[in-house]
Amino acid sequence: MKLCTFELATPIGRVQRIGAVVGENIVDINFAVAWRLARKGEAQPGRIARAIAPPSMVKFIEGGDSALAHAGGAVDMVLEELKKGDVPVGSNGESIVHALKSVTMKTPITRPVMLRDYYSFEQHVTTMFKRRNDTVPPAWYELPVSHKQNPRSVIGTGQDVHWPSFTEKFDYELEIAIVTGKQGSNIAEADAREYIFGYVVMNDFSARDMQMKEMACRMGPAKGKDFATALGPWIVTKDEIADPYKLRMTATINGEIWSDNNTSTMHHSFEKMIAFTSMDETILPGEVWGSGTVGKGCGAELERWLKPGDLMELEIEGIGVLSNRVVR
Repeated sequence: MKLCTFELATPIGRVQRIGAVVGENIVDINFAVAWRLARKGEAQPGRIARAIAPPSMVKFIEGGDSALAHAGGAVDMVLEELKKGDVPVGSNGESIVHALKSVTMKTPITRPVMLRDYYSFEQHVTTMFKRRNDTVPPAWYELPVSHKQNPRSVIGTGQDVHWPSFTEKFDYELEIAIVTGKQGSNIAEADAREYIFGYVVMNDFSARDMQMKEMACRMGPAKGKDFATALGPWIVTKDEIADPYKLRMTATINGEIWSDNNTSTMHHSFEKMIAFTSMDETILPGEVWGSGTVGKGCGAELERWLKPGDLMELEIEGIGVLSNRVVR
């Protein structure tokens, strides 16, 4: 499934819900599950639906395979009704199906439990070390290193990102990210894929001049990153991605392709990241882990810089297009 968080205007204000994207429509998962339970004769469908398929992405992910199974069954049942020309409505008049163009898309996971970013593409790593007149340390080839970013500053597709006042070199970074689906620690690499819930496109915005100053002090990046990160357009569950290491990745700026590469060039896999990170540390459902920038996946590598008003469209095969405009 393609799982999103969307926002609706209602008489009591704007509300956020989670849904499954199907073609040009979004099926509200919580309401669809309640509708299905009601049709099966359940006495309290709304109450049970809130428990097994809550309208919050992190809470839904915490529900594991059971939540996905209930959601999948409900979405399939809704689609069957649509094929017959019927539009399902909840028992209290809830709208179950929305046109994609009629809602505001948000970041699919509005409050990640944790936001980690790794450093897994050798071409990018090598180039950026050269930019700093340095060489790649041997330890990089052994360890899938990462840093933590601000999980409260995520934005979604279609949302503007504001140019920070402290930078003159605003940059995009093309990444694929995973969302974790299970709690665990000391996870073997062979078992690690079980802990992946799904995949999402990530734009790891960078204030490059600030980032370089921080890293010259052997700290960070922090201020140079934490102002914003874009995730979207939705989470694609892992069952829909046959091989996450054979996906084309592109970044288009104002309609011109600047970056074009492939996930096959990753040196450190997500499975290796999970095994390494979980050593004597507990990982939780609802964490977002970025891959790090793909080779030539940012302006700093290309020596091309964004300008205020530029539209960034990052696309990963099988996932979708994450679109953001930078405004100053």
